[in-house]
Amino acid sequence: MKKLLLSGLLLLIPLTTHGNALSNFAALRNAGLLVVDPQGRSLRSDRANQAFIPASTTKLVTAWLVLEKWGENHRFHTNFYYEPQNKTLWVKGGGDPYLVSEELTTIAQQLRRKGLVQVNAIALDTSYFAAGLVMPGTGRTNNPYDAVPSAIAANFNTVNIKKRNGRVISAEPQTPLTPYAESMGRRFSKGTLRVNTGRNPRDAETSFAQLFAALLRRQGIQVESRIIYGQRVPAIPPYYQHYNSRTLGEVVRPMLKYSTNFIANQLILSLAAEHYRRPANASDVKNYMQKRLIPLFHSHNFAMRDGAGLSRANRLSPQQLVQLLKNFQRWKHLLPEVEPGVYAKSGTLNGVSTLAGYLVKNNQWKPFALMMNQSVPHKLRNRIARELRKNY
Repeated sequence: MKKLLLSGLLLLIPLTTHGNALSNFAALRNAGLLVVDPQGRSLRSDRANQAFIPASTTKLVTAWLVLEKWGENHRFHTNFYYEPQNKTLWVKGGGDPYLVSEELTTIAQQLRRKGLVQVNAIALDTSYFAAGLVMPGTGRTNNPYDAVPSAIAANFNTVNIKKRNGRVISAEPQTPLTPYAESMGRRFSKGTLRVNTGRNPRDAETSFAQLFAALLRRQGIQVESRIIYGQRVPAIPPYYQHYNSRTLGEVVRPMLKYSTNFIANQLILSLAAEHYRRPANASDVKNYMQKRLIPLFHSHNFAMRDGAGLSRANRLSPQQLVQLLKNFQRWKHLLPEVEPGVYAKSGTLNGVSTLAGYLVKNNQWKPFALMMNQSVPHKLRNRIARELRKNY
């Protein structure tokens, strides 16, 4: 047994945080790499056609799909309807991933300017997405990265709260404390915490409605606490149609930089809803991604189950990611610079470390994809990218 343990340790010796990173990569058994020049000619290829779990490099696929479909200047919109006879304000969700508190404040201001003074109920039409939707790979933690999607969502379906001397308060001045957020805060002992609104999309809808009501009140509008769920808006013209102040490009950029799973899944679900003209669901996401990517890859040898990369059933090869990056070049400015001269998206799951993007030197952008499906030091992928840029 001691000999076996020693042997295992010796195998790990090359995979250190020091020394030649490409030598460390060469010692890996379940990893692939491809670097090509701006003309698409291979500069380095290691198991480039083997399929691996891409983790959050999946978000490159999602970004390409939405930008190809809608363009960088597209803006999500949300429709509001008002029934004066019963003073019900209807909100028809359109999957907008960036309805943060500041955006909802702008909406509340616009509604007040249009003459809205009293709301007896807030009614939510969430039919754009299927009921009870949870995407593949989503965990059961309270972390923001496990926030479930919903057709209507506030602050990425998270709440940001503080607990001081046993009292729950909002951790941000632009966001009033809601009853739902306060109930979440009672579960924790102290400190500042951002948590998701729970696995049940109905809780996310409750959180949205309560926050929106509080922001309407800040504008002097009288709002009662009644919430109506899951109904379709009446056949009346919109009272107000709000286009988000952020363009799609301004939504994709932080998604890629901060690897926001919620934004990625909202985007891919909205694509599926528009394409199939029915409530978005995980099956339609899978079929839509398959349909759009087969012509690009000239292959059926891949698997896509979600837009964020949380699902371990996703499969892409370095060759396929590089092909995608060739087509993504016109939007390369949306990628973060993860190392000097390296603009890329990383991906991390247990036993998965990936990085894909562009090596930039002498104003040449060289697509690359690095996929390691085994445990490696955390920063190995960055060290490899630095060496690839130096060598190629």
